[in-house]
Amino acid sequence: MAQAPELVRVSRFSGKPVPRFETLKFAMVNGRSGPSKEHDILWEYQRKGLPMLVIKETDSWRRVRDPSGTEVWVHARMLEDGHKAYVQTPVVLRQAAAGTAEPVADLGRGVLVDLGACEAGWCRVQAQDFRGYAPETALWGADPGETGL
Repeated sequence: MAQAPELVRVSRFSGKPVPRFETLKFAMVNGRSGPSKEHDILWEYQRKGLPMLVIKETDSWRRVRDPSGTEVWVHARMLEDGHKAYVQTPVVLRQAAAGTAEPVADLGRGVLVDLGACEAGWCRVQAQDFRGYAPETALWGADPGETGL
């Protein structure tokens, strides 16, 4: 069930806006039920670069939401600033920011792309050697305002 959008605020812990996207810094990151190592591990993420939406902070921990909607706590040092997006639905990468533009490549669900600038509903992305534009709505990590917060 979608919640009403939340205003962006600046965290007193990191000095960064919340909500915001960051990426997993390592190929193995534990998601816990609470903000300490004593809390149970609920999820083991095994994908370096996966975008996570930071929705809450303490001094050393971040409450994050993953592309599936799962919310867990991860240690702040497990995250880094990054410009990656996760393809949520299969999409055709286009040469220009238009649905009628020449296709470049088909991107399947779960592909991680390098994220460039987004404008008017399209984002510049790179997936391996392919560069082009993808609809912003197909990308998790493009805009924290579009995540149902």
